[in-house]
Amino acid sequence: KLSINAFDYNCHLDLIKLLRQEGELVKLRRARQKMSELFPLTEEIWLDWLKDEIKMASEISEREKVYELFERAVKDYICPEIWLEYAQYSIGGIGQEGGIEKVRSIFERALTAVGLHVTKGTALWEAYREFENAILETAQPAPGSIPSPEQQQVLCSQLEKIHTLFRRQLGIPLLDMEASYAEYEEWSEEPIPETTIKSYKKALQQLEKCKPYEEALLGAETPKLAEYQAYIDFEMKAGDPARIQLIYERALAENCLVPDLWARYNQYLDRQLKVKELVLSAHDRAVRNCPWTVGLWIRYLLAMERHRVEHSIISEMFEKALNAGFIQATDYVEIWQAYLDYLRRRVDFTQDSSKELEELRSAFARAVEYLKQEVEERFSESGDPSCTIMQNWARVEARLCNNMQKARELWDNIMTKGNAKYANMWLEYYNLERAHGDTQHCRKALHRAVQCTSDYPEHVCEVLLTLERIEGTLEDWDAAVQKTETRLARVNEQRAKAAEKEAALAKQEEERAEQRKQARAEKKASKKAKKTRIGDKRKADEDDEGEWGQEEGFQSHQSELPSKRHRGEGDGVLPEEDMEVETGLFGRSEKPDGPAVPKEKASTSRKDIPKVFHDSSKDKVTVFVSNLSYTMAEPEAKLRELFGSCGEVVEIRAVFNNKGTFRGYCYVQFREEEAARQALALDRTAVEGRPMFVSPCVDKNKNPDFKVFRYSTTLEKHKLFISGLPFSCTKEELEEVCKAHGNVKDIRLVTNRAGKPKGLAYVEYENEAQASQAVLKMDGLTVKDHVIKVMISNPPLRKLPDRPEPARASLSLAPRQIYGARGKGRTQLSMMPRALQRQSNPVAKAENGMVQNSPATSSDPPAEPKKMSNADFAKMLLKK
Repeated sequence: KLSINAFDYNCHLDLIKLLRQEGELVKLRRARQKMSELFPLTEEIWLDWLKDEIKMASEISEREKVYELFERAVKDYICPEIWLEYAQYSIGGIGQEGGIEKVRSIFERALTAVGLHVTKGTALWEAYREFENAILETAQPAPGSIPSPEQQQVLCSQLEKIHTLFRRQLGIPLLDMEASYAEYEEWSEEPIPETTIKSYKKALQQLEKCKPYEEALLGAETPKLAEYQAYIDFEMKAGDPARIQLIYERALAENCLVPDLWARYNQYLDRQLKVKELVLSAHDRAVRNCPWTVGLWIRYLLAMERHRVEHSIISEMFEKALNAGFIQATDYVEIWQAYLDYLRRRVDFTQDSSKELEELRSAFARAVEYLKQEVEERFSESGDPSCTIMQNWARVEARLCNNMQKARELWDNIMTKGNAKYANMWLEYYNLERAHGDTQHCRKALHRAVQCTSDYPEHVCEVLLTLERIEGTLEDWDAAVQKTETRLARVNEQRAKAAEKEAALAKQEEERAEQRKQARAEKKASKKAKKTRIGDKRKADEDDEGEWGQEEGFQSHQSELPSKRHRGEGDGVLPEEDMEVETGLFGRSEKPDGPAVPKEKASTSRKDIPKVFHDSSKDKVTVFVSNLSYTMAEPEAKLRELFGSCGEVVEIRAVFNNKGTFRGYCYVQFREEEAARQALALDRTAVEGRPMFVSPCVDKNKNPDFKVFRYSTTLEKHKLFISGLPFSCTKEELEEVCKAHGNVKDIRLVTNRAGKPKGLAYVEYENEAQASQAVLKMDGLTVKDHVIKVMISNPPLRKLPDRPEPARASLSLAPRQIYGARGKGRTQLSMMPRALQRQSNPVAKAENGMVQNSPATSSDPPAEPKKMSNADFAKMLLKK
């Protein structure tokens, strides 16, 4: 597995565990080494590794390797246990030359790193004192002998070291400070100095302030992010840099995969401490823990530049960033921009040519090619549709290198990538020409802009006229006026045609609706007449009065009966998730799942219900319930039992058709508005094997923008979309697979209206770090012989056809609406000869080297083919 994916964290852990069980020490060392090169190791992994190496280290050379391993361990995270183990191991080498000073050096470094740790720092201080007490015992003279002046001096010096350690410790807020103070009183033959007592009391007061935060951490569950953030805010107010650094490190030891926490820590180090070794170490650990976060890489590059790291090292780090595996195409654009900014700052533009300038140009060219080749292949998009990198390159060439010719070449390339239709792109180029070019090129650019711009042609027309008013001749002015008037006239004509088509389509839809209404009325009238003819007139009148009276009440509310709608046209289908149909007041009903209720029984049970009119003022205390089973017996009683837990139910109005068959939806009215809000939480509760849909009671005719789809339709980095699941996969089985990669907050299996699974699911993790790791480890996983696909939830945007943009939107939608909701079918063959098709859209003549009104540069609709007579048609077919 590791040969396929070297970044599989859990696989590294499994391999190390197996090798340790088998006693394969050489392979175990190699496996740990490879893992440490890719990831910072946790405290537990380091301690296991160190203990194994300590057991095997017998010679001096092997002890030196253990020391090196300890140095690597203390750099990954600040862990009191590792520092304590390091100091105690170093005591074993006290017999070597300079051994005592080496131990003291390690203890001092440990105190600097974790000596302020409120709960674990005491153990380190005590170990240091025990070491110094042991040295004191060895310096004592033999019993009954008188110490020499040299021995007396050594004893006094050693006693002073222990006194100093006690005083230093008592000035720091640590747990069990009282016991340490009592121990000092007992040990010291002299009274404790007043300054030490004052320092001790001040530390006690500080400890009382810290205790609530420490108790919150002890009582909280992992990862304790909120508790650590509160602790950090408290220390930030106090302003002690060492304590702020320590609490950040403690938080990161338990939240090493939270990019935002790393970002805040690095920002503090960059702006406040500014110590090179400390800053760069923190940035390095940040990108090793969260390599998928482009912001951490950018901050690392800036920190390296800020502390004047060698160019070769910065370039090497940038190459590592490119291989980090970002989850969005735009991330690669950001990292390239950061690196190009760095290269630009290295260039001395007072020189015509230099090595740094050539490297900058080469990097710009490579960035453009990288986005085109590598990024587009992976994400099916460049991430830089407006070509910001090429724009920056053009600005550098024009403003800093005085190379306007190269800038024009770059802008020409930008326009050929689909940007020629946007006014803001032309104006950006115009401003560059205005500042660093000449009037002739400005004029040429604006003339092209007037011809090509499709979003805001009025704007570029105004800029062109302003230019000619200030600098142009009379001939230039006349040409500009003629060009802008012609263009705007054509644009207004297109917009008018689009508006006419839109009005015509709306009128056709109204006519079709009126025809359907008349057809329904005729059909019902014929049914009523038929019942009258067979001698059952009285019964027909009673049924019609009861059922029709009730349905008129529903229609007066908000056309509650679900109208038949084409796929993609309703405002209940929303993209999150584009895989699941959301139904509201107008959801499409399905056919009954079971046999229909007998006609006699239905009419008997419904005929006594009085006519009911809906009061729209009760919408706030009413919910709409749909997607219920048509065969549900006594839906009022069933739903009253379901919704009774939400609050007092005033009325349940189930909707039946004229035959007495339940239509699968109803209204539930509560006494209190809060009860209606609580009822929304029952959405998608399984009722008789089908998910029940519960939505607010809102008149969509008055609120056309209202949507009841309750899930996000935008990018959610902490949520995964999984496809390819077996239909038999349950929520519990999927959770078992997913929880191995993080804390799973919610799992939603996507089903159809009947409650049948679709092989899709959304899995919500606690944070984006866990979700990103899960993508790397779960994509391509086999679940019950099905290979699943896993990605970050990022639904594609969908433009709803019922609200087109003015003018251009209706033009683009018109052809599809002509063929119906599903577009042109395969059997709708064109009977027009191919020869005629080729001539229906002739290529316009070129002007100034540009094809006018081409699809890439113009938004004009294709001209309709000229109608031909029979003679023309025969002439065309017989033409050689």
